[in-house]
Amino acid sequence: MNEDRNDSIHPDILERLHRDLADSYDEEFELELDDRIEDQLGRDLLPAQGESKEERSLYFRELFRLQGELVKLQDWVMATGHKLVIVFEGRDAAGKGGIIKRITQRLNPRVCRVAALPAPNDRERTQWYFQRYVAHLPAAGEIVLFDRSWYNRAGVERVMGFCSDAQYEEFFRSAPEFERMLMRSGIQLIKYWFSISDEEQRSRFLARIHDPLKQWKLSPMDLESRRRWEDYTRAKEIMFERTNIAEAPWWVVPADNKKKARLNCIHHLLSQVPYADIPHQPIALPERLRSEDYARRPVPAELCVPEVY
Repeated sequence: MNEDRNDSIHPDILERLHRDLADSYDEEFELELDDRIEDQLGRDLLPAQGESKEERSLYFRELFRLQGELVKLQDWVMATGHKLVIVFEGRDAAGKGGIIKRITQRLNPRVCRVAALPAPNDRERTQWYFQRYVAHLPAAGEIVLFDRSWYNRAGVERVMGFCSDAQYEEFFRSAPEFERMLMRSGIQLIKYWFSISDEEQRSRFLARIHDPLKQWKLSPMDLESRRRWEDYTRAKEIMFERTNIAEAPWWVVPADNKKKARLNCIHHLLSQVPYADIPHQPIALPERLRSEDYARRPVPAELCVPEVY
């Protein structure tokens, strides 16, 4: 009897599963270490956010549980042909990238993808404003996460003077209708604003300045946005007032505490989609075909990457 039959798990395979699970945890620990370094660099600017071993353990348990639910949501989206768009907005260093990493970490990139558009080029500036965003909208069975979105016009473009008053007003006339049109066409739209305090943003900016692995995140535009904190606040308040529609309301995520923000956002996201468990047929691993005249050739030594580690 073959011990590697599909209806039983060989002890060696079971041990491999445990190792793979530990590696999966290590991926998340690596992301957390990245956050802890940033927090440590800013320790003199804000009171330390004390975290007990129990709190840390609870965070990981909840994160992995919620990521399991995201996998179920993905299966449901694929099976039903649902189309989902999630917009993430907020000040620089508010944590948008962190939550996007945690959402996509266990998902199929062919199903769940991120749209993070650069500044428009000369040709795109002459297009209908929403045109370049439309190209990234999902087809059936897809999820698209916008790391910033068409709301650039209501935020950075307004504050930095990159759009005229007429363009700014036209955006507020068009954006609600554009979003209603998306909803009527069968695209579910969820909009999140990650909210951080003045002091927390200052701490995160200073941490990035002193972290060589994160300095790339700070552009001259980011630094200027720090100086214009109050202008961004006014722009945000006007944006909420004029684009918080019943069909696609804004949801504000308090984000001074990164871990709580991630858990709360994912939990809320799951509550907004009517997903259900999708039954799957049992997967059976087929036997490999073997040929008597086949012999695997050795790889030439000069083609191998040196085993430095």
